[in-house]
Amino acid sequence: MANNFLKGRQIVNAALGLARDEVTISSLVWRDGLGDFAGQAGDTITVRIPATTRARTRALRGARPTASEGNGIITMDELSENSFDVTLDTDVYNAIPVTDEELTLDITDFGAQILQPQVAAVVEGVEDMIVAEMVGATYTETLTLNTANPYNTAVDANTALNSRKIPRADRCIVLGAELEGYFLKSDKLSNAHQSGSTETLRAANIGTLSGFPVYVSNAIPADVGFAFHRTAFISATRAPAVPSGATFGASQSYGGLALRWLRDYDFRNVQDRSLVDVFAGTSTVLDDTNGDGTRDALIRAIKIVLPAG
Repeated sequence: MANNFLKGRQIVNAALGLARDEVTISSLVWRDGLGDFAGQAGDTITVRIPATTRARTRALRGARPTASEGNGIITMDELSENSFDVTLDTDVYNAIPVTDEELTLDITDFGAQILQPQVAAVVEGVEDMIVAEMVGATYTETLTLNTANPYNTAVDANTALNSRKIPRADRCIVLGAELEGYFLKSDKLSNAHQSGSTETLRAANIGTLSGFPVYVSNAIPADVGFAFHRTAFISATRAPAVPSGATFGASQSYGGLALRWLRDYDFRNVQDRSLVDVFAGTSTVLDDTNGDGTRDALIRAIKIVLPAG
């Protein structure tokens, strides 16, 4: 039984690794995934995003403060992580029955023929949740695409994010299919792909424009696009704990994704049952724009829409 359990974990890990390479939007947002989650669906968890700080300067050979002035030469800054609450409000799952006949005569590789499609379906479901979060968010700025010259729109998005002091690293533009056509016609779109990306992410990358890697996704509505920093949106997943009564189960996390796999036998219907699921939640990161400690506005992302009419 121990060997079967170990093999099951290896199968889940392999499936998770493949699924991680088959997503686009999920790879571009802040992901937080853990296995063997002891809580319940509907629980609120805290996701931490690394803190940012800024450099200061001092003049060399400048005047030094006296002891009575009390201040040192160096100004000390406080560094604190940003934490955001995400509610795990959805159980994303896929359940498949496999009859004795299918298992005996048709299935030669359970992992490839059954489990991998299940994992892909659940990961796609999580991806759809992220897209719904992005589409439903309230943006402080929406740009109308310059259809004659999309480069100008990308420059405007870049300028807006710069003015908000959003880090340049980990920014991107994601487009729906209709906007993609306009961007592809831009003679300023470079074809340099992102090194270190997965094959699927490289395939979704149509080039670089005004410093943004530009991606296209069929999960995004065709007539919109988004320019954003990775930390603008959070995807949190927790693999539920394996119940003690399960015949077989594995709960794993990998690369910011988490899944549970349960498998048992339904003797009344003479079939195996395979369930893959995850507790998932998404959130939009708001920032304090008034200096009063209240996170009130989405400044890490900009929406791009087509001209009216």
